[in-house]
Amino acid sequence: MSMIECCRSVMKSPHLAKVSAFVLVYVAFCYVAQNSSDADRKLLLLNYGQFAANISSSQTPTPTAIAVSPNSTPPQLSPSYPPPVTSPLSLSPSFPPPPQLLRPLIERLGILSGDGAMTDEFDVEDIDAEFVEKMGNGSQALGRSFSDEGTWIGVKRFSQCSDSMMDYVPCMDNGDAIGRLPSTDRGEQFERHCPEKDKRLTCLVPKPKGYKNLVPWPKSLHEVWLQNIPNTTLAEEVKGRREVSIKKDKLHFTDGRIKDEGIECTQGADRYISHLSQMVPDIAFGSRTRVVLDVACGIGNLGGYLMSRNVLTLCIAPKDVHGNEIQFALERGVPAMVATFATHRLLYPSQAFDMVHCCRCGVNWTLDDGTWLLEANRILRAGGYFVWSDKFEEQWSEMLDLAARLCWVLVKKEQHVAIWQKPLNSSCYLNRSEGIRPPLCPADDDPDNVWYVDLTACISQLPKNGSVASLSVWPDRLQTPPDRLETIHMDALISRKELFRAENRKWDMIIKSYMHHFHLKKRKLRNVLDMRAGFGGFAATLINEKIDAWVLNVVPVSWFNTLPIIYDRGLLGVMHDWCEPFDTYLRSYDLLHASGLFSIERRRCNISDIMLEMDRILRPGGFAFIHDSVTAINEVQEIGNAMGWHVTLRDPPEGPHAFYKILICEKRLKHRK
Repeated sequence: MSMIECCRSVMKSPHLAKVSAFVLVYVAFCYVAQNSSDADRKLLLLNYGQFAANISSSQTPTPTAIAVSPNSTPPQLSPSYPPPVTSPLSLSPSFPPPPQLLRPLIERLGILSGDGAMTDEFDVEDIDAEFVEKMGNGSQALGRSFSDEGTWIGVKRFSQCSDSMMDYVPCMDNGDAIGRLPSTDRGEQFERHCPEKDKRLTCLVPKPKGYKNLVPWPKSLHEVWLQNIPNTTLAEEVKGRREVSIKKDKLHFTDGRIKDEGIECTQGADRYISHLSQMVPDIAFGSRTRVVLDVACGIGNLGGYLMSRNVLTLCIAPKDVHGNEIQFALERGVPAMVATFATHRLLYPSQAFDMVHCCRCGVNWTLDDGTWLLEANRILRAGGYFVWSDKFEEQWSEMLDLAARLCWVLVKKEQHVAIWQKPLNSSCYLNRSEGIRPPLCPADDDPDNVWYVDLTACISQLPKNGSVASLSVWPDRLQTPPDRLETIHMDALISRKELFRAENRKWDMIIKSYMHHFHLKKRKLRNVLDMRAGFGGFAATLINEKIDAWVLNVVPVSWFNTLPIIYDRGLLGVMHDWCEPFDTYLRSYDLLHASGLFSIERRRCNISDIMLEMDRILRPGGFAFIHDSVTAINEVQEIGNAMGWHVTLRDPPEGPHAFYKILICEKRLKHRK
């Protein structure tokens, strides 16, 4: 055969055509990968920091209504990709958004298996054995950021604030804004008034002199270090209170019990809880009643003693002249945050709490057409209980009348304790006489929309399908996908339950790896904040693994509002905009957890602001676990080094070329110089 004939034979071979086609496809793919943005490449992969079956943050959900924070750039949601919005102080460069992607109608979301079939099964590999051993090997180099001209500059070490800021809560201590309020008749001075961008925290708040490692739970329920709470005025005030005493360098707590006195909420927390159960056995603490709101809770005695009955109690109170009672509760290891009934909705969803409790809380429930009681009604679950312990006096008749118009049933009244129950459905509301007040809220009112939403004197309507009243009892509700899952506005049609279960499995495997390599149980973590909680899978897994900690699950305003699901599971949560400071005292949490937070919020917020706020609320000796994209992690690592944190950048199980990284941060008791 001649050379020419041989070449012709090869050219006609089908093998050559297949090889050529493969080479062309390979070259095209490499070209796209090299010339596309980091956000575009994420579209090709599953995002570890999002819900287990969601696409990465570059693929933004269907637009949803989000209230605008007064001091921040409004969130930008579009059908494809949010354009970058940076403040003048932002450390992130601005890049033009990629072209909008036309997406077909989604019929189902899930995880693609190896053969391309849809599934909700997946594996997460263990973190390598060196995960813990190399924790102290974080880079000591200063980070980098963009100047206004677009050139790289070094991030200077953050300096320490003055000692006068040891008790600083930014949105509650803004004297200038509070001084400009036209009225404080309804407690406006105790609401959020966040500092403007040029007046936000730019330094590290120092710890009190003599600060010590926390007393571990449950011993902390009965004693804490006096030096860890800098408000000496409050320490002096509590000397005369029977439930608190000062002995040497510690504050000691009792449940306030006095022998042979009447049953009241101020005279023995444990006995008082038992008395409530005797009054109304259907309350069933720890099974039917799992999540409680304690209004003006003092030092958190009720919540502390309900813990042993498998009840999570969120203790709320304003930051006022009485001092840091909420900080006392947090130091004791009791869930608490700064909040009060005033002019805006509380930052919790509708139908959230199985019980709302008021023990001499000082709230005038019948004021302004009962606006505050209507807010309590909004957040109280259908069939839930409202417990009022007080002297009652002249307000009793007004309270009886208002509660009846809300269709509440007075179940029991003994001495100074009254217990009402909210109806299970809307039938009573619909059968009220025409013109009776307060009216039902308009049909277009979203009772779960809470961010800077004014209170109105109307009754939030109950779901027509009765989904809220059909919850399983604890602990079954923790793992059961609730009916309200179908009402969440998110980019899925029929696969929410698959997403719910997939998130549970993801965190189950990851936390087991943490327990093995990081020894979570030995860390004695108690107060945990999940900064972007999704469906609450992280918190649920800590409970399943019997880690003796509680988690406050934060749902950012820039993401799907999954707060109703979190509460339906028997967990605690709150809405928040991370462009603003958080409503808690300094040194509140042992562990901050952030999964996929910064890759989303860096388009709206100054990352330095978020990191400085994390440093403010993280206790010395505490940790931050951050999972995020490579771009976001690099920036966070730079700022963490500049704050004096000991940071370690770790590769994920997928290896060094994965698009996300894991950053382990430690805020050591002795600050690094």
